[in-house]
Amino acid sequence: MTDVQGSYDDLFAAVPGALAGLLDAGDVGGSVAVFVDGEPVVDVWGGFADADRAIPWQRDTITNVWSVTKTMAALCALVLADRGDLELAAPAGRYWPEFARAGKEKVLVRHLLAHTAGLPDWTGPIKGLYDWPYATARLAAQAPLWEPGSAAGYHSLTQGLLVGEVVRRITGRSLGEFFAAEVAGPLGADFHIGLPAEHDHRVALAVPPPCRDEDYVAGAASNSAPSTGTPVRLRHGNSVAWRRAQIPAASGFGNARSVALVQSVLACGGAVRGVRLLSPAGSARAREEQFSGEDRRLGMPVRWGLGYGLFGSSLGWGGWGGSLVMIDPEGRMVVAYVTNQMREPADDTRGLELVMAAYDGLPGLGARG
Repeated sequence: MTDVQGSYDDLFAAVPGALAGLLDAGDVGGSVAVFVDGEPVVDVWGGFADADRAIPWQRDTITNVWSVTKTMAALCALVLADRGDLELAAPAGRYWPEFARAGKEKVLVRHLLAHTAGLPDWTGPIKGLYDWPYATARLAAQAPLWEPGSAAGYHSLTQGLLVGEVVRRITGRSLGEFFAAEVAGPLGADFHIGLPAEHDHRVALAVPPPCRDEDYVAGAASNSAPSTGTPVRLRHGNSVAWRRAQIPAASGFGNARSVALVQSVLACGGAVRGVRLLSPAGSARAREEQFSGEDRRLGMPVRWGLGYGLFGSSLGWGGWGGSLVMIDPEGRMVVAYVTNQMREPADDTRGLELVMAAYDGLPGLGARG
């Protein structure tokens, strides 16, 4: 069995065992963390950081987590809402006046978070995503594809730009800067939106699924979903330009430990390790259902909260290729999985397997307590 590094509580031994099994089955590398009450009960990693399997995955290896980044952007908005600086039921145009045109006057901030704003597709050039003023001006000029709030369609790239510009208008800081100063910094979390060059040596580039190459294109989990917008290819995500850019829906870099630490804020009522980022009510707000039904872009039923997918009493989201975070406020638990080994979405059950392995250990922890 592949050697897995790190530490874990014996009650959760199934989690590192599951990671080892994935590596044995051919995955290149990855990390898994399980936090309960804001502290790690699993913090393990294994495999390699490169496709040639020459560079071991280290404790501080980071990788692009793709759409798991959306949970970080959402948390920034929730922090501002909890402070009273952002009204989630207000028109987005209150904060971003140029946005209130072309039929978007009634787009509310909560619509941006819940994928119901009607602006799901990035249709500009890929390089336009790296230019914040260009990207946000382009979105401000667009008309919604449906009545805002009436339907959901996964805003795979646009959500982070939309939420991020509202954050910038309120704070005067980019979303990446706000996240670093107000979330990651106070928590001591190694997660970055807009990665400085000094961290490049730690990055594990994404590896395409078997029989795919660098032109592998992002797509929905369901083949019935429409293919729209400018295609994002694996080579884009592996580029230096992507790392430097702030694309708050898709360009966050971290490891399982940092993802689990940050999202423990929502699992633990707003405070982690003595650092309070949200009030209990502000933390619970993330689970307020905004939409339930068929998502027009994902082609499957989805329940959307405020920036998070809702799954029973839990919330979270996954990223293209396999990375995932699941938050259970009732169990005060977060499970995070980060990998450089992509798999086809329709065939990828790795994150779910790791979440279920974590739940195996939770009852014993409670009994011990």
